[in-house]
Amino acid sequence: MLKKKIKILIVEDSLVIQKFLKHAIETAPDLEVVGTATDPFEARDLLVELKPDVVTLDINLPKMDGLTFLEKIMSHLPTRVVMISSVAQSGSQTALRALELGAVEVIEKPSVEILKNQDLLNAALLDKIRAAASARLPFKGQGSLGPQKSVKTIADTNRIIAIASSTGGTEALKVVLSAMPANIPPTVIVQHMPPGFTKAYADNLNKKYPFEVKEAQTGDKLTVGRVLIAPGDFHMEIRKTGSLYSVVLHQDLPLHSVRPAADYLMKSVAKYAKDKAVGVVLTGMGKDGAKGLLEMKQAGAPTFAQSEKTCVVYGMPSAAVQIGAVDHIEDLQNMGSAIVDCISKKAAA
Repeated sequence: MLKKKIKILIVEDSLVIQKFLKHAIETAPDLEVVGTATDPFEARDLLVELKPDVVTLDINLPKMDGLTFLEKIMSHLPTRVVMISSVAQSGSQTALRALELGAVEVIEKPSVEILKNQDLLNAALLDKIRAAASARLPFKGQGSLGPQKSVKTIADTNRIIAIASSTGGTEALKVVLSAMPANIPPTVIVQHMPPGFTKAYADNLNKKYPFEVKEAQTGDKLTVGRVLIAPGDFHMEIRKTGSLYSVVLHQDLPLHSVRPAADYLMKSVAKYAKDKAVGVVLTGMGKDGAKGLLEMKQAGAPTFAQSEKTCVVYGMPSAAVQIGAVDHIEDLQNMGSAIVDCISKKAAA
């Protein structure tokens, strides 16, 4: 029996980009483009008629912008949506808003140079569409779990928290971080995002919490009250000099088809911080972070994974659980407080 193909509707007013997306998608035997639309009104009719599994949606569209259309889709006909966005500051901010509204993934709009060699983008594009197709409905609402009750201070800040997340992670991270105190232990995060989007994401988070959140740069120190997010297209690792930890960025080959890859980060945390760390794997497609989390556990660090029922995509946590890398499985809304409790108990021991 043949496996049913994933049905995709492309909503894009640029015929050049539309053609690129259609060609790229149709190179995969498990994917099928069932329709194309150049504006939201045409797309609305095709959504009802074709019932696609995934919609790729441009942000800049005629007659109605993509963000407004996305909000209408999620209110009236919840569908798995992958946004196509430029990396301009306005485009990045709009893309992040799209994730808040319920888009599953964001893809960087291909440049003219990439279009000349579309194989450069095909693998990432197809992976994101597959991730979207496997996402749980409804996914809007991870962020709407609301601010978690945070503790005023934490007893032991002499630890490093390392977090891996991907599909659904931009909203999941908000829930986890909202439970953290102003003196959050040094925290390093790999969230799979395109280049250019991570800075806008970090800047947005920096306005929300009583601690610093920034896109990491080589040489940044890991300090109490600071969260560092790996920039898109750069792997992030930590190094230790004396008692001080700092960040190193590099562009070695992608791992698990992603850059940044959480395994690079977590393996370095296991090497340098050993049992003075906490490892966390949140929602996401694939298996990035599983081996790194296992090395952290073997080095003596407590490890956490997000529960299946609260994940948008249960790929990364599942991979970590399967290889025995996870000490604690927590629902998303409890994850932040569970990490704080764990650190506090270790401090009291």
